[in-house]
Amino acid sequence: MQDLALSIKQYGVLQPLTVSRIELEKEEGGLVTEYELIAGERRLRAAKIAGVLQVPVIIRVGDTAMMKLELAIIENLQREDLNVVDRARAFFRLVNEFKFTHNEVAKKMGRSREYVSNTLRILTLPEEILQGLSDGKITEGHTRPILMLADHPEEQLVLFKEIVYKKITVREAERLARKIAFDRVRKKEFMPDPEINELEEQFQDKLGTRVHIERKETGGQIKIDFFSTDDLRSILDLIKKEMEDKKPTELLEKHIAEQKESEESPIDDRTKTEIKDDDAKLYDISKFSI
Repeated sequence: MQDLALSIKQYGVLQPLTVSRIELEKEEGGLVTEYELIAGERRLRAAKIAGVLQVPVIIRVGDTAMMKLELAIIENLQREDLNVVDRARAFFRLVNEFKFTHNEVAKKMGRSREYVSNTLRILTLPEEILQGLSDGKITEGHTRPILMLADHPEEQLVLFKEIVYKKITVREAERLARKIAFDRVRKKEFMPDPEINELEEQFQDKLGTRVHIERKETGGQIKIDFFSTDDLRSILDLIKKEMEDKKPTELLEKHIAEQKESEESPIDDRTKTEIKDDDAKLYDISKFSI
């Protein structure tokens, strides 16, 4: 705002503000004219900071509330410093509230229909990724490989973390996204064990990172992705906590199982000779009575 004020002080307001003229009836009679600002709030505030007494304006008459809102959104979209998430949300308002088609929005913005459609797709990303995009943690180009994994939000978040922590370029992110998508397809082709898939998802939910279980003829491997040493320590702490939480339960279950086994199978403390003699006498006629 200060930079804009210095520019206005030196060169003046180069782009006119847009206002709407409203005529109101006074209580004592007669009309009074007021002007409602539609577009150019930042320029007006900067002009006040710069001490400028007059600014150029375009006066519009007869605009409805919806027309004013449309003008305000369009004007806001023309800002050079508007980030991609705000732009996508502005496009969404034009489509959702004003029922514009993607082609109509494109014409108003002087862009292609594909540009509008691709920008709107960004809003399908998880909120954490949208916030990272707004904060500049990733670029607009990084959203393309992340969107390649649209059917798997958990994979999108993992790829987002990799981009942020490992400083992955757009091209590297695209290669990684294609590899993940290819692995998914390959898994489907080879008809994986549903139980393994379920275990992978449970590991990923617990640890918050990508986990791959690779089965072999005997045993297999578990691969856990991490992004930093702190991340690795956090994963280890989670595993330790899980083990500690389960220990009392496991001990109790073991004790119950042992008790059950002892009840079902009493201990026979006889010697082999005693067992043989007892078995021989078992059906002795003297043991029976009528």
